[in-house]
Amino acid sequence: MFVHLPSRRKPRPPWATLLIVAACVVVFVWLASMPVPQRLAVLARWGTVPSTLLDPNAPWLQQLIELRAARLVTAIFIHADWLHLTGNMLFLVVFGVSAERALGSARFLAMFVLGGALANLVGAFTLAGTSAPIVGSSGAVSAVVGAYLALFPRARLGLVLPLGVFLEFVRIPAPLLIGFWAMLQLLFTYVGPAFGAVAWWTHVSGFAIGVVLALLSKPAVARRLRN
Repeated sequence: MFVHLPSRRKPRPPWATLLIVAACVVVFVWLASMPVPQRLAVLARWGTVPSTLLDPNAPWLQQLIELRAARLVTAIFIHADWLHLTGNMLFLVVFGVSAERALGSARFLAMFVLGGALANLVGAFTLAGTSAPIVGSSGAVSAVVGAYLALFPRARLGLVLPLGVFLEFVRIPAPLLIGFWAMLQLLFTYVGPAFGAVAWWTHVSGFAIGVVLALLSKPAVARRLRN
C-alpha cells in the first residue's frame, strides 16, 4: 500500500530581497567613504536628473553614450543618507519577503527594478527642469508595498502602539494601514515641499505601478502555487 506524504519543504530564502538590501548597503558604504565633492558628482552622474533625462536638445547618440535612460535604474540603489537607506530597507524587508515568495524571486526582482525605473520616470516628469538628482529606492519599495496589497488584500499587519506607559501589539488589516500610508503620500505631493526635497510623486506612482504589476502577475502566481 502506498501512502501519500505531503511535502514539507522549507520555503526558499528570499534571495532577491537580500540581494537588493546588500546592493543598497554596499553602494551607500562606498559613497560614504568618498569625499563630499566626489560623492555629489556620483549622485549627479548616476542619479535621475530630470533636466538631463528630459533634455529635448540632446542628440539621441549622446543620450545612449551617457546611459541617461539607465540612470532610472542606477538611481534606485543610491541613497543620500543612512536614514533614507534604513527607512527604505525596513519597508522592503517587511513587505518584500512575502511578495517575493508569492511572485517568485526572479519576477519579484524584475518588478522591483521596473517599478522603480517607471516611478523615477514619473518623478522626473513632475520635476522637469530640476537639476537635483532623484535617488533612492523609494519608488521601487512603494511598488513592493502596492504589490503586497494586491497579492494579500486580506492580510493583517502587526503594529506596536504606545498606550500610556505600555506598548500594545495589535493586528490591523493591511488595506487600512497601507491605504493610510498611500493617502499620506498623495497628500505630501501638495504639501510635501514644505518638508524637504522629496519626489513624492515617485512614491505615489510606484505604489500604483506595483498594484498593476501584481494584478497582471496573479495568473502566473496561481500556476506557480499549483505546481
